[in-house]
Amino acid sequence: MTARPTISGIRLKGIRLRLALALLLVVAGALGVVYLIVVPSLEAELVSAKRDQLEEDANTLARGYQNDIGSLSEQAYAEAGASVIQARVVIYTQLETSLLILGDSDTTSSLDVERDPIALRAIESRKPQSGTVDRRGREFAEAAIPVDSSGLVFLVIAPTSDTLSSLHFVERQLLVAGLIGLLFAAVVGYALAAMHARRIARLERAAERIAAGQLDEPVVDTGHDELGQLAVAFERMRVRLQNLDRARSEFIANASHELRTPLFSLGGFLELMVDEELDEKTRREFLETMREQVDRLAKLATDLLDLSRLDAGRMRVEHEPVDLGEVAQVVAEEFRVVAELRGHPVEVEVEGRPIARADELRVLQVCRALLDNALVHTPEGTRVTLRARADRERAYLEVEDEGPGVPPVHAPHVFDRFYRSEGGVASGSGLGLAIARELVSMMDGEVELESRPGKTIVRVALGAAPTSVPAPEAPAPVFT
Repeated sequence: MTARPTISGIRLKGIRLRLALALLLVVAGALGVVYLIVVPSLEAELVSAKRDQLEEDANTLARGYQNDIGSLSEQAYAEAGASVIQARVVIYTQLETSLLILGDSDTTSSLDVERDPIALRAIESRKPQSGTVDRRGREFAEAAIPVDSSGLVFLVIAPTSDTLSSLHFVERQLLVAGLIGLLFAAVVGYALAAMHARRIARLERAAERIAAGQLDEPVVDTGHDELGQLAVAFERMRVRLQNLDRARSEFIANASHELRTPLFSLGGFLELMVDEELDEKTRREFLETMREQVDRLAKLATDLLDLSRLDAGRMRVEHEPVDLGEVAQVVAEEFRVVAELRGHPVEVEVEGRPIARADELRVLQVCRALLDNALVHTPEGTRVTLRARADRERAYLEVEDEGPGVPPVHAPHVFDRFYRSEGGVASGSGLGLAIARELVSMMDGEVELESRPGKTIVRVALGAAPTSVPAPEAPAPVFT
């Protein structure tokens, strides 16, 4: 099998290279956009300014010719004007359908301007015209001014290359600066990418440790960006997995202990019954104790099954009207004999008609767990009260006892699985209160503990259902 490249090898270099190239492309794209926006617009502005200047020069030449008619010939005037404005000057007169050149400061040849489009437009429109014309691969800016009084047209021509020479210099400087900027961006981008790649490498190593079950070393990243947030998420995941792993180990240890105790007890009694000659009274006592241990095993198995269903999300609850007063009466009657044997008077108080929207069987299970816990953990002779009441939004089921109360250090943990408040083995399976809290939560309710010496209340708050509901929605009699 081919070994996967390590983070410090090929893949890390690939990450650095890709990040650096990405930054390089961004910078190159930004420079390209700047170039495409600035250079063409600046070129257009310069050419437009050149045409305006030529139009102003043509106006000046036309006015000067009108004021000086006859002093100079058209050819001489064109040459004199060209020397002043440093541009080519052409003077036309209009024939029927064409132009006749009367003067041209370019004495070598006038063939290129015989049918100049700018001059023709000025003649046809009798208005000043300007624009650019290409001649023999060169671009020229032109301005033509018609003189109505004399029928002449003054055309001024200048190459745009002179105007754009400074722009070309700026363009070259911009390209050089852009190349230097790209090189700088590549170097800096590669360095920054390498720094981020090292952080990614640390996160990958942390993920590998977590995947391998090594949950002791924290995931640390001091950055405040997305990688820092990812590291914080990894750290939360590590802590949760560590807690889950610890809870799993404790759960297995506690469950093994809870199973081992009754099994050893049953084995011991069976061995005595086989090996020893027992009288009938002793044999019956042994059988009764064995039956209690079997019941304990059965309850533990039921609790573990409920717990596994809750953890797997396979436990389903209904949301139907349930009369909490009847629930309290039924559970109190179920525990009447047990309570008398343990010397606990159990009282039931029902205020009004407390109807909760919940699952009847699960509410009964919760109430049994709370009452059993109160009977087990309070001294003999203390009173236990089951109370049901409701307000406009909530319906409450409370179990109150007059025992010594739960110490504050233990109060937050009484609903934890297999929790031992005094270092011994939890009574029963140690899961009843934990399952009760889970079931109440599934029914959109809450469990609250209020404890002080002489008074402990475990309160279950569920959503209240309307007391005046149609017949199909009315709560059915509670059954066991």
